[in-house]
This record gives sequence, C-alpha cells and structure tokens, in this order.
Amino acid sequence: MREAPHRAGFSAREKRRDVAKWLDCIGEGSLFALRVLASLFRPPFEIKMLMMQLREIGAQSLLLVIASGLALGTVMTFHTRSTLVSFGATAMIPSVQADAFFVELGPLVAGLLLAGRVGSGIGAVLANMRATEQIDAIESLSIDSFNFLVMPRVLACVIALPVLTLFIDFAGLLGGYLSEYFSSREPFDLYIESAFTGLGWANFIPPTLKTAVFGFIIGTVSSFIGYNTNEGANGVGRAATNSVVISSLLIILADVILIRCIFFLFPESAI
Repeated sequence: MREAPHRAGFSAREKRRDVAKWLDCIGEGSLFALRVLASLFRPPFEIKMLMMQLREIGAQSLLLVIASGLALGTVMTFHTRSTLVSFGATAMIPSVQADAFFVELGPLVAGLLLAGRVGSGIGAVLANMRATEQIDAIESLSIDSFNFLVMPRVLACVIALPVLTLFIDFAGLLGGYLSEYFSSREPFDLYIESAFTGLGWANFIPPTLKTAVFGFIIGTVSSFIGYNTNEGANGVGRAATNSVVISSLLIILADVILIRCIFFLFPESAI
C-alpha cells in the first residue's frame, strides 16, 4: 500500500525532469541561434567550405526539387480542372496554379524537402564528428570548429533554399502546363500569359524570400542537434531523426507567422 504514493512521486519527478530537460534544450538552442546570427557577418569567412556546402545542399537537391515540382504541378492541375470544369472556369486553371505555387505551396514544400534531405545529413554528420572526436581534433589545431563546421552549413541553407524555391515554382508551373496541354492542347504562350495575369511582385518576392528563414531554421536546428550530440553511435541516428522532425515543425510554425507578417506588410499579396 505504501508503494503507490512512492511510484506517483517518482513519476512526478520524472515529468519535472523531462520538462526541465526540454526547457534547457530550448534555452541552449536559442543561445546557439543567437550565436549563429552574431557570427553571420564576422570574419573569418570559410569561403571554400561554403562553396562545398552549397554544392552539396543546393546542387544535389536540384533534381529532387524539380521532380517534386513537376509531380505536384501535374496532380494539382488534375484536381483543379475537375473542380473548375463544373463551374465553367477552366480558363482560371493557369492562374490558380501559379498563385498556389508562388504564394505558398512552392516555398513550403521546398522547405520541407530540404529539411528532410539536408537536415538529417547535417545532424548525422556533425553528430558523427562529435562521436569520433573529430571536432575535438579540429579545436586542438586552434581552429574555431563552430565557424568552420556550423556557419558554412547555415549560410548554404539560407542561400540555397530561395533558389531551390524558384526551381520548384517553375517546375510546378511546367507540370501544370503539360497536364493542361494533354487535356485541352492549350498553347504555351497563352498558358503563361494566363498564369501571370493578376500575379504581382508582392505575391512572388516576399513568399520566396521567406524561405531564407526556413533555411536558417534548417541549418541552425540541424547543426545545433548534431554539434551538441555526444551519445556515441546511437546518438547519430537520433540526431538525424530529431533534426528532420524539429526543423519541419518549426518551418510550419514559422510559415504561419511569416504569412501573417507578409499580409500585414503587403496587403495586396493577400489574394
């Protein structure tokens, strides 16, 4: 009879310990992000490392982004056409396609794709370097491991994601055109003219630039988890998984906040 209160007290202590651990992690992650922001414009700049990360993060993600854009564009046209045909509004298909991709679908999907492909890689690589004491070896050579390993990856994500967003936007538009062409044989120039009718710069530039924030989230979160993981081989897989999950959740949350900010600053983009 005396064990039940003991177990309840033990469970309460475990919950408090878990909450304290999460709060510590959030605080450390926030300080890590502030350190990244403070180091963005502080030399020395690892240009060679940055170019290597741009090639790995940007160029090697290009095929995945284009293929995803083509598939999404094709599927979206199938769905929108079946709906708009019943209203006799098939002429609006290109405009709906362009608005959906440029304003929201392209930036969000590009961010989630990069979080899945790149976030796991950054977390796993840095966690493996920590587990095999490679980071300690770099620091023993009087090299700032943070500036050498973390900053190029964060900057590469910030630079590459807006560019990849442009590719997924136009790939989605191309996929929509191919689907529409096989359905109605609509000319390409007419499709493009209809797609960009009513689409202003406020509908294109702010949603594209907000992906730089997504890139910062992916690079910072993945680097933080991998850089501070010191749990051996088991921690490498856990770091890769946590990098993807936490980055994706924060991207979705940031997207909601940024959309409200864009609508406040650019009311004409609230289409």
